[in-house]
Amino acid sequence: MSIKTTALAAAAVLTLAGGLSAAGTVAASAATPQCGAACTEVYSAEFPMQPHVGFVETVFLGIPVRGVPTIVRPASSSNPAEDLIVPLGGPVPVSEFYTAGLVSAAVNEHYGNKLAVQLEYAPYGKPTGLCTAVATTAYQDEHLSLQPCSTAGTTVWILDFADSPTPTHVTFPIINGSDTDFVHPFVMTILGNPAHQLFTPIIMQHLIGSAGSVPANQLWEAGHGPVA
Repeated sequence: MSIKTTALAAAAVLTLAGGLSAAGTVAASAATPQCGAACTEVYSAEFPMQPHVGFVETVFLGIPVRGVPTIVRPASSSNPAEDLIVPLGGPVPVSEFYTAGLVSAAVNEHYGNKLAVQLEYAPYGKPTGLCTAVATTAYQDEHLSLQPCSTAGTTVWILDFADSPTPTHVTFPIINGSDTDFVHPFVMTILGNPAHQLFTPIIMQHLIGSAGSVPANQLWEAGHGPVA
């Protein structure tokens, strides 16, 4: 089965398991109207989303160029720098990315049954071919940035529902697909309070704790579509 075919089946799984159902979706989201429901936003769980409030993964200054960092900024329906899409239409098992040559055999061995996605930058709904990623194999404090979606490993994000603190998996850590530390994997993390900082990068840090004890700055949630 191809990745694209598997994506359609797995999308329903994410809706139930990933907090994207009507009950689990955040109250408002951050895509532009042009991107609409096709857009997916990734929010920091340290600053819970409320109507018209929250901090979402954003391309710095909206520049569609390889190496431009992704940061967290307040959710806004007028900022195309927040427009991200899942190019396959939904999550697929890590094993499918392995078959496509996008993750290593070691990653497949440890995470093959987990779901994973790529997140492509698509301002106003127009794909750029650039995905949120790390530039090299994940390491401590490495910053996220835009990289070609065809780049193996670094552009794949594994949804770590096993370490979610909630039974419905509304919030969860996100592991980079280039990971080589399978005991304390590298996960998306923010430091500081973006409400009081002009620039809050998303970085890689070793996962702290386990289910129920992962700190909020290493937990994320998702939403769809423009701000209500």
